[in-house]
Amino acid sequence: MCGILAVLGCADEPSQAKRARVLELSRRLKHRGPDWSGLRQVGDCYLSHQRLAIIDPASGDQPLYNEDQSIVVAVNGEIYNHEELRTTQLANHKFRTGSDCEVIAHLYEEHGEEFVDMLDGVFSFVLLDTRDRTFLAARDAVGVTPLYVGWAIDGSVWIASEMKALHDECEHFDIFPPGHLYSSKNGGFRRWYNPPWFSEAIPSVPYDPLALRKAFEKAVIKRLMTDVPFGVLLSGGLDSSLVAAVTIRHLAGTKAAKRWGTKLHSFCVGLEGSPDLKAAKEVADYLGTEHHEFHFTVQDGIDAIEDVIYHTETYDVTTIRASTPMFLMSRKIKALGVKMVISGEGSDEIFGGYLYFHKAPNKEEFHRETCRKIKALHQYDCLSANKATSAWGLEARVPFLDKEFINEAMNIDPEWKMVRPDLGRIEKWVLRKAFDDEEQPFLPKHILYRQKEQFSDGVGYSWIDGLKAHAASNVTDKMLSNAKFIFPHNTPTTKEAYYYRMIFERFFPQKPAILTVPGGPSVACSTAKAIEWDAQWSGNLDPSGRAALGVHLSAYESESDQNHVPTTITSGAGANSKKPRTIKVEAPGVAIEG
Repeated sequence: MCGILAVLGCADEPSQAKRARVLELSRRLKHRGPDWSGLRQVGDCYLSHQRLAIIDPASGDQPLYNEDQSIVVAVNGEIYNHEELRTTQLANHKFRTGSDCEVIAHLYEEHGEEFVDMLDGVFSFVLLDTRDRTFLAARDAVGVTPLYVGWAIDGSVWIASEMKALHDECEHFDIFPPGHLYSSKNGGFRRWYNPPWFSEAIPSVPYDPLALRKAFEKAVIKRLMTDVPFGVLLSGGLDSSLVAAVTIRHLAGTKAAKRWGTKLHSFCVGLEGSPDLKAAKEVADYLGTEHHEFHFTVQDGIDAIEDVIYHTETYDVTTIRASTPMFLMSRKIKALGVKMVISGEGSDEIFGGYLYFHKAPNKEEFHRETCRKIKALHQYDCLSANKATSAWGLEARVPFLDKEFINEAMNIDPEWKMVRPDLGRIEKWVLRKAFDDEEQPFLPKHILYRQKEQFSDGVGYSWIDGLKAHAASNVTDKMLSNAKFIFPHNTPTTKEAYYYRMIFERFFPQKPAILTVPGGPSVACSTAKAIEWDAQWSGNLDPSGRAALGVHLSAYESESDQNHVPTTITSGAGANSKKPRTIKVEAPGVAIEG
């Protein structure tokens, strides 16, 4: 993933000082794109780009242009159907590079603002038409790529991949909504992504396991488009294991295999003895991947919390818990020479995989909750997967959030997705059944039917317990009792949440920044609405999967169990102090086949 920053319509005269300031702010995104930097200025407009080179590393530097350079575009993302578009819609156009993103400039020439839905991929882009000084910005369907928009006092519009590039310059800024475009010609936002499920109408299409399997296989195959070394994130749970299994099955014969070999590299992170490490090793052995197991300690994670909050730009408890191990793992993966990984985010939202879905009262409520979860992904799992990896110049691709796959999965009558113990159906049964192939098994049965573990739980239960202990040593009872006065919006109700909020507001003190983070009660990653499904949940509000009382096999048994923490956790540094960080990670070397 790359980093983009656009400053559009500055009131002051173009100057070297203004250009220098744009470059300075763009450098705040250099972690996202360490391979090259580019800036194009046209009058009072600036388009800057920090590139992570995945496709056409040699000539695909940005910004990109059409034939006469009248259309300028800066893009963060991957366009998986770019070769098809080049030979069909754009057969009469001449291309300057092999970059998948160059098609955007040419499609705009052909179709104006109506081309966005033709793109099969994930993207955030800003396009400048120098002929009339108008611009167009757009973000992918569900917000896999991050994007923010701001407005400065001089009337200029700022658009950036991360908040840190614009929050100091704008009077107001906000999340650029997924599935929307912003047009200067038409003066505002317009939704370009309008799938049937978005209205939350209840579908009635019968479950077809083969169609679902083929749709997912197609989504994975698309994401094997790469000119650099890659691998898969493998926690040993259902979703990441299916990603690895399908990748293994289809890797041979791809361009990636011809260049880098057919030995798939898999990566897992966890505390010593964690559930994920054991399960991932078993799956890796079954599939025959070159497996890399990274260990971290609770203290390693605590030491990285400030960096994680700075990079993910959130104070959401669930997101920080899950992002920290991924942040640590991403650094090691990048150090091994890998620049892209395929990951399993999105499945739980689409199929109702979180354990609280066991209590869904009917198929209508079940389906509406999945719709709410998908719409909110850009503030949770998409944000985590993108920013925690991009912090080290690593790209994460998520096939479960493929547009075509989402449509296939969300068209299924939700009665089939319901958890039905009487019929032998556990969470995500429709997905498990689709890949339950007796003749050519994708996975061992006990892995295919393993209970859901949230990533922050699966890396080791003492990880969350340790975070709570560290927060308790830095936040007093008196501090928490006054939280509603210090933090009137999204008031933290736990010491852990208070601790994260203190750090966040030190980096991003502006009110618009605080408003970009979602809030409200949650149990096991539920929305606030779903808490109504079970009366006892309202007294057990914690985003960990173990808070799903009566569902998780290792559920919290009591309040004292939730508060249990390892005695080996030291208090570490306070939220307002800084110290050097040492990350202790054990990993074997990796040799990428040439």
